[in-house]
Amino acid sequence: MKQADSRTALTRRTLLRSGLLGAATLAAHPLAAHAAPPGFDAWRDGFRARALAKGISEATWNRAMGRVEPDMSVFKEIKNQPEFSEQIWQYVNRRVSEWRIIAGKEALKANGPLFTRIEKDFGVERGTLLALWGVESAFGDPLVQQNHMRPVFPSLAALAWNEPRRKAYWESELINALKIVDRGWSTPDEMHGSWAGAMGHSQWMPEVWLNVGIDYDGDGKISPFGKPDDALGSTAKFLVNRGKYHRGEHWGYEVRGASGGVSSSRSYAAWSSSGVTRADGEAFAQPNATAQMWIPVPGGPTFLLGPNFYAVKSYNPSMNYALAICHLGDRILGAPPFIQPFPGSERALTLAEVQEMQTRLTKAGFDTGGNDGRVGNDTMKAIRDYQVKMGLQPADGYGGLKVLARLRQGS
Repeated sequence: MKQADSRTALTRRTLLRSGLLGAATLAAHPLAAHAAPPGFDAWRDGFRARALAKGISEATWNRAMGRVEPDMSVFKEIKNQPEFSEQIWQYVNRRVSEWRIIAGKEALKANGPLFTRIEKDFGVERGTLLALWGVESAFGDPLVQQNHMRPVFPSLAALAWNEPRRKAYWESELINALKIVDRGWSTPDEMHGSWAGAMGHSQWMPEVWLNVGIDYDGDGKISPFGKPDDALGSTAKFLVNRGKYHRGEHWGYEVRGASGGVSSSRSYAAWSSSGVTRADGEAFAQPNATAQMWIPVPGGPTFLLGPNFYAVKSYNPSMNYALAICHLGDRILGAPPFIQPFPGSERALTLAEVQEMQTRLTKAGFDTGGNDGRVGNDTMKAIRDYQVKMGLQPADGYGGLKVLARLRQGS
């Protein structure tokens, strides 16, 4: 099995599934232009006829698009998507952060009955949903919406008007966003998202909300915003329908006694018979369930992966992403870190250490966009710029113990 690159590529599937690395990793956006550039008004007038032909009401058009001005900064975002080459342990550490573990426990306390209901209705383990929610939108943190999101209609209007490579796709998503307003699910003022239009707790594109979303709280609309019921219920349904999630099965386990690489599926009982055991010494909970072996890096932890790992991978086609989600879910529910470390890895920084690193970077002239303990693109860029200035190699944007130690030494 080939491991997917941990970088986020600008593909339709990436846009739909991961919302461009999730709300928690988006940089603060500049304000949109204050005047429509030449040619936009003529395009908007022509697009209006197409929207109305698709069933969009005149009232909805006027509310959402009648006076819209294109957010021209989206074209800079397309050209300057940050790319950071991360080893798998860095990728996992950054997502399975102490901040997300603590916030995930709090989110579970605040929404316990909702997760119980979802587990009953869909069979999707609460840890998986908590982890997806935490990575995609920082558990719906309103500060993320305020500081890192932008109005959807100016963004999609700019892309539909003047992004030539995927013009039909952006036009379709703009129509889909208008349908959401037309159905009364949201308002133009409420619809804030990533520069590409991914919205809400699960950072889904408008098309996904229309075709996958469910009214899980029974209020008559399918809302990406507000209460997380619709988003989490819809995500659970997605994992079951598209990912073929298996009710009652864990995603997999770290194991010992393995040899070789990836293999075909066999039952946990068969793995046990061949000398493979759980790394924590516990018995496999469901001996007759099946799993595949995966060794991401020679000398690092080895895993048996069940069908539910691949259900998570259907949400974002990256083995690293799926491992981070599954491990984060376990950590939120009280499990320890991996027992076997990855070669060359550092332990993840604590929340206090991340905040200290952010504070020291900002004081040194490398703005992290705040010191909340969450490591997103702003902090990673600041780290990389600091590494370059100080001659630290590799200049990979990873904020670990070595970077913190150098910051503590001063300039």
